[in-house]
Amino acid sequence: MKINHINIAVKDVGVTKTFLEHYFDLVCIGSAGNKFAALNDEDGLLFNLIQDDHAVYPETFHIGFPQEDETSVDKIYERLKKDGFEVWEPSLAHGSYTFYFKAPGEFTIEVYTQVDEKTKTLVHPYFNDFPNGK
Repeated sequence: MKINHINIAVKDVGVTKTFLEHYFDLVCIGSAGNKFAALNDEDGLLFNLIQDDHAVYPETFHIGFPQEDETSVDKIYERLKKDGFEVWEPSLAHGSYTFYFKAPGEFTIEVYTQVDEKTKTLVHPYFNDFPNGK
């Protein structure tokens, strides 16, 4: 069994939809303007965006986009950084080569690839920014 449907509440559906299409190759399969959008990835994930002016996520909440290898992680990192997003630098942590950033819609995205290095006890520096180390 796998999870294959996510519904995220965001303040601006259009901006978030365009962002996910542009950087993560999601494809919009249905839309109701800025009220709702349904997107798919190449594996059939159903990623819904619904408009909510009061959407707020806990600081540690995030969604992840796995990549094939470290080079792919670095390419997305460089592209986002070049386009003006504040991104935490890629790092080896929890069995992954990974980085985090805040997406339009005010939720956090992790971009990562699994690695062979033993990193189970390492915590990504992204989590150091939270009060009490959370």
